[in-house]
Amino acid sequence: MSGSNHTGTFFFLTGLPGLEAVHTWLSIPLCAMYVASLAGNSLILWVVKSEPSLHQPMYYFLSMLAVTDLGLSASTLPTMLTIYMLGLREVAVDVCLAQLFFIHSFSIMESSVLLTMAFDRVVAISNPLRYSTILTSPRIVRMGLAIMVRSIGLDIPAPIMLKQLPYCRNFRLSHSYCLHPDVMKLACADTHINSAYGLFVVLSTLGVDAVFIVLSYALILHTVLSIASKAERLKALNTCVSHICAVLLFYTPMIGLSMIHRFGRWVSPCSLVLLSYLHFLTPPLLNPIVYTIKTKQIRRRMLRLFWWNRSSNRDKEHN
Repeated sequence: MSGSNHTGTFFFLTGLPGLEAVHTWLSIPLCAMYVASLAGNSLILWVVKSEPSLHQPMYYFLSMLAVTDLGLSASTLPTMLTIYMLGLREVAVDVCLAQLFFIHSFSIMESSVLLTMAFDRVVAISNPLRYSTILTSPRIVRMGLAIMVRSIGLDIPAPIMLKQLPYCRNFRLSHSYCLHPDVMKLACADTHINSAYGLFVVLSTLGVDAVFIVLSYALILHTVLSIASKAERLKALNTCVSHICAVLLFYTPMIGLSMIHRFGRWVSPCSLVLLSYLHFLTPPLLNPIVYTIKTKQIRRRMLRLFWWNRSSNRDKEHN
């Protein structure tokens, strides 16, 4: 098959190997996870928008995180549902390349947002008196635009380069959605350039972001340890708990998945699929829950919302 002509070519996606007979039943918890992640992140955006007291840099960055989580969920949703609900595993090459572009772009965006949130915590703890003058609204907007340009700009070449490759193997992918290293393995041509570019993108975005996040927390820890009062130290660290959880939820399975793709030939296909679900499905699902539990202002606003709804229903019943 020529590398320039992919007409009629399909890749075949993978569900959970060995559990094909119960894929329809597995679609129920998967749908519940998607509904919960979409509802949770949409609710975070609504709460931040509707509550004037939350119009602060920390919550603007939280809104960015919610948007990237919505984008990540929407990117994996179509193929996941067609596999588990409809039993359809075929995906056209162009659709596959478009999906991997969006998945990797939103992954880079999420990493970038987590880095800006770490910077926000550094400024808030190390230099609280200048917090509002450093993180102004125009500066936050510019940071958001820079995140978009960086993520999209670095990911555009990847699907274009994959489009030029000939695919003449079994066309079976290892995941329920299209990922760059997974598609690249199916090419029957030299992929050293594609592999090098993919590694460059990962190291220059996710790798650099992870290093700067660690350095940010080193600065935070240095500042916190210099505080005399133990209560004040705990209070300062408590403001970072939600962000630390979000970082661990995102980076831990991502590192494991990257290592397995490059070195884990011995890992079972089922373990590979489950780890990818852990990476792409759990952060959008759990981030709103973590921030709601650990952020008093958001928790109060949501409680007021549900209390108002209950009061309104009672009034309707009495009338």
